[in-house]
Amino acid sequence: MSEPSVAPVRPRPLRWRTFGRNPLVVLGTAIVLVFAVAALAAPLLAIRSPLAQLLDERLTPPGAGSPLGLDQLGRDIFSRLLFGARISLLVGLVVVALAGVVGTLVGVIAGFAGGWADHVLMRITDVFFAFPSLILAMAIAAALGPSLTHAMVAIAAVTWPVYARLSRAQTLVLNRLEFLDAARAMGAPDLRIVLRHILPNALAPLVVQASFNMGEAILIAAGLSFIGFGAQPPTPEWGVMVSEGRDYITTQWWVPTFPGLAILLAVTGFNLLGDGIRDVLDPRLRRPV
Repeated sequence: MSEPSVAPVRPRPLRWRTFGRNPLVVLGTAIVLVFAVAALAAPLLAIRSPLAQLLDERLTPPGAGSPLGLDQLGRDIFSRLLFGARISLLVGLVVVALAGVVGTLVGVIAGFAGGWADHVLMRITDVFFAFPSLILAMAIAAALGPSLTHAMVAIAAVTWPVYARLSRAQTLVLNRLEFLDAARAMGAPDLRIVLRHILPNALAPLVVQASFNMGEAILIAAGLSFIGFGAQPPTPEWGVMVSEGRDYITTQWWVPTFPGLAILLAVTGFNLLGDGIRDVLDPRLRRPV
């Protein structure tokens, strides 16, 4: 009597409908999409140039001619927010690219090489972890000089250690698996093993971290601009707008409030989006549908 056949167990595929299970994740995704569309279509949606001044109408409250009002120099706040979305998203993308590449490279080298290389690289990483991110970014930006470019470099310099820790941990786990031993037995060089086997399998937590890092970069960049170390006036950057309008918070509330809300919504959107990506990529969080 023949034994009953057993169907092979296959890994459950990614369930992208996981996004739809959590209304907060859907909300975060919608917020990110709205900001992305606003940034791309800023020249079409803006009422006037973000630098145009109507001094005779300065501090006009929100109304039909200007939905979010005018600031202390008569500039349209709605138009400045649209162009500020471009700057904030650019900051996030540049920071994630720089920090992600540097941190992943450091972490993979440390985890794969081991020994003294791992020890030295991780002690350097610990030095960066020893300081609060915002304080260290302020020090680096102050040393380089106030500008948006220097602010992006400073933010990337304080966020790459997270990618290094994550990629090192993933590399240490993958380095013990049988398929890498098989690749070495077949004579595959180290560089091929890293590029073809380790990096693709270590990307999931790095992608999740990149989403969270986008919101963190926007927040730190706004903070640096607020204290004068980031973007400089009259650049339509959200942190600059809050800084310029802080003296009007009790009289003309709309001047600092709307840029502050833009920062809050953007950071919240990216954090919620990161939660959704984590739920999709983490097999422990997937449930049968």
